[in-house]
Amino acid sequence: SDGGNLKALSRRGIDFRLDNRVPSQFQAGNELYSNNPYDRGHMARRADLTWGPVSEARRANKDSFFFTNITPQNETFNQSGMGGVWGKLENAIMEDVEVEDLRVSVLAGPVFKDDDVEYRSVQIPRNFWKLIAFRDTADDRFKVAAYILGQSVIEALDLNEFRLYHVSLNTLSHETGLSFDELTEFDTFDNTRETLGGRGVREIRRREDIL
Repeated sequence: SDGGNLKALSRRGIDFRLDNRVPSQFQAGNELYSNNPYDRGHMARRADLTWGPVSEARRANKDSFFFTNITPQNETFNQSGMGGVWGKLENAIMEDVEVEDLRVSVLAGPVFKDDDVEYRSVQIPRNFWKLIAFRDTADDRFKVAAYILGQSVIEALDLNEFRLYHVSLNTLSHETGLSFDELTEFDTFDNTRETLGGRGVREIRRREDIL
């Protein structure tokens, strides 16, 4: 996302739709979301994608509604207030850190687990991850911060609550099965600070905990 070059575009007239670049059997469409408590949650926020030349911003605005960018989120997620916190992590980092040219790169997705509840033949993820990369002009260093939002990062967690965690890249790899080996040297996670369960997980309770 290029925070200094964003375009304010409306979503009016844009419908959620299947991505024709991906076989339909690997996508969950509107049939998953009708008459139930699941919201169509954006992995990449629409507002973060509408930057650059107007033509590209308009295309990104439409592309954000592909079902390949959508994941089912229980409506209690948004009601908990964590939905807003999760969506504004990038903004908080740009406000608290001297991010070069207000530009950040974001990767995000669901955390798939074998015991995720199945609904209408689709397993519903309980947790979601986000990785934010940026250059900090204060020390001219490239940095990466990883987060997990969900209900079951810590086994003792009350499953009726959503909580946000700053996690190490090693923990993110363990949780998602994805490799971030080339980025670990840029990880902002500080192992010298108190962690949960003696591993690379720290609950975010205040704005100061984000980095």
